[in-house]
Amino acid sequence: MENKPLTTAKSYSESRQDILDGHTTCVETVRHFLNKIAENAHLNAFLEVFEETALEQAKAIDHKIANGQASKLAGMVIGIKDNICYKGHKVSASSKILEGFESLYSATVIERLIAEDAIIIGRLNCDEFAMGSSNENSAFGNVLNPHDVTRVTGGSSGGSAAAVAAGLCHVTLGSDTGGSIRQPASFCGIVGMKPTYGRVSRWGLLAYASSFDQIGPLSHSVQDTALVLEVMAGADDYDSTALTTKVLPYSQRLNHSGKVKVAYLKDCLENESLNPEIKEHVNTTIKNLKNEGHTVEAVDFPFLDYLVPAYYVLTTAEASSNLSRYAGILYGHQSKNATDLESTYKKSRTEGFGKEVKRRIMLGTFVLSAGYYDAYYSKAQKVRRILQDKVNDIFKNYDFIIIPTTPDVAFKMGENANDPIKMYLEDLFTVLANLVGTPAISLPTGKSQHGLPFGVQLIGKRNQEDKLLAFSNYLVEKVRQSV
Repeated sequence: MENKPLTTAKSYSESRQDILDGHTTCVETVRHFLNKIAENAHLNAFLEVFEETALEQAKAIDHKIANGQASKLAGMVIGIKDNICYKGHKVSASSKILEGFESLYSATVIERLIAEDAIIIGRLNCDEFAMGSSNENSAFGNVLNPHDVTRVTGGSSGGSAAAVAAGLCHVTLGSDTGGSIRQPASFCGIVGMKPTYGRVSRWGLLAYASSFDQIGPLSHSVQDTALVLEVMAGADDYDSTALTTKVLPYSQRLNHSGKVKVAYLKDCLENESLNPEIKEHVNTTIKNLKNEGHTVEAVDFPFLDYLVPAYYVLTTAEASSNLSRYAGILYGHQSKNATDLESTYKKSRTEGFGKEVKRRIMLGTFVLSAGYYDAYYSKAQKVRRILQDKVNDIFKNYDFIIIPTTPDVAFKMGENANDPIKMYLEDLFTVLANLVGTPAISLPTGKSQHGLPFGVQLIGKRNQEDKLLAFSNYLVEKVRQSV
């Protein structure tokens, strides 16, 4: 299929005033996006469109706007990754194991967004149970990159990234366990943010690895990202890991001032897997920041080779535990070939789970087994602590860390499909933030000579999303001015 040039879609921040001033309506906005979704069905970004409920929401919000009662997100149209629960709607984590399952409740993030008059337009394709870096692991087919349909979108939130990049909604939600928001954001040329671990409630998110998973926004702008995050963030009685730290009005604090100290990890920029164009772009960004009077210095980070192994030992162990609940007994797929309890478990899971999910469950079960627990799982936990200590030491002297989001631009469909190790190394620069629990954001500041987008990644201090977002907004504006 021929690639169509992408038109620059308006962010919500740009179109909000048109809605409030009556130049357009929420119903018209939803209809516009429904048409765009239909026109771009070949991308396979949406698994299901909630046309009826979205239009009902839009009509109700138009009435509120007419009466001067519009809330913070009035008219914002949002797509949600297919691992976030929305009451009365299907959720499957893009897996056959949850065939026909309908959410009995809404995730905390969905309740908070709807309470501020956001409109949920549909659920988005992803790698099965958020396990993947290309969106080639979905039980419902690959998501195509809107910039080049022969290439992947990245994963696991590939549908979420493609939907924003193609202008199919204002904002989407993804989940980030090891880069699953930031990597596809980089491949699709949009903003993608993973908040501090615990900043956003995980209640209603189908778990992959509970000490890593975080819900976050993908959008056209830092402004939209800040607005959505301030609505979603905060303590939640249903999630004991949700932070009780006060949520700041991030969208009102986007004007950065003053000079900052930024560290860049020398080992990342000297890594042999890094695309030379991305390396040059990051070095140019560093040079420009120095010219603006900021301090940007190289920091040694001798642990790069330990990031991916530690991440996969820990996340597969947690996945092995979390996915044991999908057994064909209470809900979801149950094998028609089962004859007793044992065969129900075996056959339902064999038929319901895809290849990559099975691989990770087996890896996780192995590293947790009695003979290998100390050799793998216990050692990976110690590595995680060393990484946390190292990052804390860096942040004693610096405000932010800057590194590439991905080693390369979006790769061709099928290129890494038969090499799990190569695919896992796609997460090389993103897993650090998940291992240590810090906030991180991918900013769409670069393009290759072939026109493929890629991002620069900023990592901030725990619970300092306000400063990270403000500096991100500043950096994006500086790049825009220099083009």
